[in-house]
Amino acid sequence: MTDLEAPRADPVGRPLPEFQEPSPLAGTGPARIIALCNQKGGVGKTTTTINLAAALADYGRKVLVVDFDPQGAASVGLGVNPHELDRTVYNLLMERGSALADVVRPTAVEGLDLLPANIDLSAAEVQLVGEVARESILSRVLRPAEEDYDVVLIDCQPSLGLLTVNALTAAHGVLIPLECEFFALRGVALLIETVEKVRDRLNPRLQVDGIVATMYDSRTLHSREVLARVHEAFGDQLLQTVIGRTVKFPDASVAAEPITTYAPTHAGAVAYRQLARELVARGDAA
Repeated sequence: MTDLEAPRADPVGRPLPEFQEPSPLAGTGPARIIALCNQKGGVGKTTTTINLAAALADYGRKVLVVDFDPQGAASVGLGVNPHELDRTVYNLLMERGSALADVVRPTAVEGLDLLPANIDLSAAEVQLVGEVARESILSRVLRPAEEDYDVVLIDCQPSLGLLTVNALTAAHGVLIPLECEFFALRGVALLIETVEKVRDRLNPRLQVDGIVATMYDSRTLHSREVLARVHEAFGDQLLQTVIGRTVKFPDASVAAEPITTYAPTHAGAVAYRQLARELVARGDAA
């Protein structure tokens, strides 16, 4: 796969290495589970989940997207109407007899499956409060998937409530999409503090896989200053791949497909394939 010519330095001046196309895997699993998390909405979290998943699938990884947001945006973006679903991740959380294989759906992207969600999931946050080990329900639900997939991406809702804590308890790593504007920047420290609490109390294996800058506009001083501030505060936790702002992302969402298939040569598709290669190179999505 040939991508457009990439810059040789990232926007904060670090040399940009050549992230090689990943080698094929000998087999499937065990999966690395990555929660895409940010308590602020509108930061490109679902867009990143869908397009990173599609890019990893293009590189031969078997990928499961877990839509863990009652709005069901990841489901819609992968061509599923949440209002027409009989069974979703909600049933897996709340009904002991539900099987993962009965709820997972294939998508139009080869190698990419979806565990869908709809508004029913909003009731789970209340209902889980009285459950034993309520923070670990999703971890139990996803256990059968670990041998069937190479990567599981959980698209979290924009909050730090019980559903998000479940996602963090189930995950090996956290990927934080961060819009390049100051109000988005303010919440990152709180999110990382929450990650550290979950690691200390519930999930010792949890780590921050990285912060990925989204909606970046190189023409504005504001975007450049925010990126510099993030790098100053978090160092190499800021990934080198930067996702630019473009109307092609909402266009692809309306078409209910990833940008990697909707506009495969567009800079947005190139960026998400680079992000996939970077995470594989770092060992975060091998």
